This record gives sequence, structure tokens and C-alpha cells, in this order.
Amino acid sequence: MLTLWQAEWCRQSAEVRERLTELGVDVMLRQVAAEPRKRYELLSRFDETSVPILELGNGHHIAGADPIVAWLDEHYEERDDALLHRNRAERAREFAVAAAR
Repeated sequence: MLTLWQAEWCRQSAEVRERLTELGVDVMLRQVAAEPRKRYELLSRFDETSVPILELGNGHHIAGADPIVAWLDEHYEERDDALLHRNRAERAREFAVAAAR
């Protein structure tokens, strides 16, 4: 089982979550403290305090959105409805921007 260490407010974490959805990959989400200096579990497990981190379950992990997405793309194929998910995510972002005005 893959585990994504992430934060809901983190743009890079959101990018990884969206790609996981497009690929249809089940993942366990682990929330981290808002303050990097309080991310003791991340530091002890991975010697990292930045998110996102994808824990692969085999003792390895990948840190950072770009490397995580690249790894996912190497190991999984997109779902049939990936484009639909992508379009809905884009519309949700546009709605949030418009609502904030």
C-alpha cells in the first residue's frame, strides 16, 4: 500500500493527489503538521520535513511532486475517465478563484 504524506493546503500535495486519482491508484493519506519544524515523524522516518512524500511500502520513499508524479507515470496507466477528472479539477480551481474575488 502506498502512503502519501501531505497537507491539504499544499499545492504540490494536491498535484500528486490529482494524479493518483487520474491513475486510479489507492493510497493512504497521512496529514503532517503545518509547521515543518514540528514534523517529527517525517524527520525520523525519512530525514525530510517537506511534503509531499510518497512512501512506497518497501522501505523506499520519493520526495517532491515532480519525482512522485514521474514515478507514478512509470508504474501506472491512466484510468479511462482521467480526462474527466482532470477537467473537473480545473473547473473547481477556476470556481475557487472566481469565488475569492
